[in-house]
Amino acid sequence: MEEVFEHIAIELDAGIARATSVHGGDVAVSFRLNLDDGRRVFAKTHASAPANHFSTEAAGLAWIREASTIAVPAVLAVSDDPPFLVLEWIEEGGAVADTEVSLGRGLASLHRTGAPSFGREDRRSTGSRGLPNEPCRTWAEFYATQRLLPLARLAKDGLALQDRAIRDLEVVAGRLPELGGDPEPPARLHGDLWAGNRLVGTDGRNWLIDPAAHSSHREFDLAMMRLFGGFGADCFAAYEEDFPLGEGWQDRVALHQLAPLVVHAIKFGSGYPAAVDRALAGYV
Repeated sequence: MEEVFEHIAIELDAGIARATSVHGGDVAVSFRLNLDDGRRVFAKTHASAPANHFSTEAAGLAWIREASTIAVPAVLAVSDDPPFLVLEWIEEGGAVADTEVSLGRGLASLHRTGAPSFGREDRRSTGSRGLPNEPCRTWAEFYATQRLLPLARLAKDGLALQDRAIRDLEVVAGRLPELGGDPEPPARLHGDLWAGNRLVGTDGRNWLIDPAAHSSHREFDLAMMRLFGGFGADCFAAYEEDFPLGEGWQDRVALHQLAPLVVHAIKFGSGYPAAVDRALAGYV
């Protein structure tokens, strides 16, 4: 850790007066750093970070920030060797009257910004499982070859799911063209939008952090938001008003939740394999 702090101090051209441990996800070790020039910043590191882990996250934050629809913290310093990411510090507060509406409208605008293809133009993998993001022409191709099938292999290798569930994932991957509804262009996604990756500042402003940014079907972000809760009904209503979802979207929520559910089954076990089975049941 001392080496990481030394590099951060050099990058920020300031000494670290105090480092306080803070929550920063289930993988990284995170700190609030009080600098000797009066600034406070957020920093995180990872002892066994995958290749290009933090530079990929920084690129994802910049890509979302580029859309100018929802606030993301500014990247102040990033390195993959030693691994660290330093962001502006966001002082958390509480929601105000229009916080949820603002998030829904901002997310609709982010998705509408779009991208040239499904995946990532830089082809970098994302997430703790290093999922691929090769550019694809269609959502069905992307979700099958870059999400469901790689996750099925990981789950099989790690004995995270029963053989029947593995086979069902492969069946669903083959049926995506008929299950996905009317074709939509690629949307610009956060990619891991659970409530812990959304901050609300002291002024009620929404901030997005810790993305697994890529381009895919916009229903994926919304399905992820519904998976673990923490977002208000006004958020979804505002999104629908600004950018109505395609017909039958309710029937596809569990389809988009399959990928994060399998990731959680691989990482945590517990009740997630049964949740994968329940999600699969509607599509096989």
